[in-house]
Amino acid sequence: MRNKLVALVLLLSAFATNAQELTLPQLSQYLADNPFVMSPTYAGIGDHIKIRVNGLTQWVGIKDAPDTQSLAADARVGNKSGLGILFYNDSNGETKQRGARASFAHHLTLDRYDDEFLSFGLSYNFNQFRIDIENFRDNNDMSVTDDRATTNHNFDVGVLYRKDKFYFSLNASNLLDKDLERFNPVFEPNRLRNYYAYTGYRYTKNKNSKLEIEPSVFFQLFESDGRSVTDLNVKFRWYDFEDYYYAGVTYRFLNDQIGSPLYIAPIVGLKKSNFYFGYSYQVILNEILGFSSGTHVVTLGVDIFQGLSNCRCMY
Repeated sequence: MRNKLVALVLLLSAFATNAQELTLPQLSQYLADNPFVMSPTYAGIGDHIKIRVNGLTQWVGIKDAPDTQSLAADARVGNKSGLGILFYNDSNGETKQRGARASFAHHLTLDRYDDEFLSFGLSYNFNQFRIDIENFRDNNDMSVTDDRATTNHNFDVGVLYRKDKFYFSLNASNLLDKDLERFNPVFEPNRLRNYYAYTGYRYTKNKNSKLEIEPSVFFQLFESDGRSVTDLNVKFRWYDFEDYYYAGVTYRFLNDQIGSPLYIAPIVGLKKSNFYFGYSYQVILNEILGFSSGTHVVTLGVDIFQGLSNCRCMY
């Protein structure tokens, strides 16, 4: 009975995630000094080439649970533009996907004295999706070997507004419909579009304060079924000259079930010289709680090849 329940939860979760969109799953990776993984509008902001490696292991203790790895890098081009690239590999039971995303962003200065900027981003997505059915059997108890696979090309667009320590990003992902030629169109949605917003504010008591508080909100809406999720986040940074340490928490819930969170995730991390480390442990609070010890998210990063810009929109 336990195995059947776990299998059912995995099946429903796979349908709610991988079937909804062919892209990198969005959990708390963006909070580990890694916002480019969420939106192309962040490409090139900063004075280094930024490299981030992320590993995400969901629902530890459950066989064939989702597991994701990604590598992202972005850099400034000229004084007002940026380029970025992201590679990912994701598996969830018998479904496998891998892909890449190439991004371009352009940053405009609205008011240089008030540090008011507007950025536009565009991404091209390439994704290979496969349902591995080598372990499946037909009605005659014969192994099924005809895997279902598809290659998809898609696009993301986004806009980012920044003023001093406030930011607001609005994005649309997977603008094109999915090719369902080798899948069952009755059960497989072809509308992959989802929309997400990310906003927050970095508060300090005064210029000499070593403590910074950053509350933020992430909202994501899936067009195919109207499902939406929200993250409520708060981070506390302690600065030591140019280095810092941070701790915080994120609270994710379905918007029709605000009082029943999907998970609560403590987050910790640091920046030491040009090296970054971030860790999040997601305490699961839904039906999987009795079968899994939680979800681990680890991010490692490095900034290389510093190149100062003459335009404050790139800071």
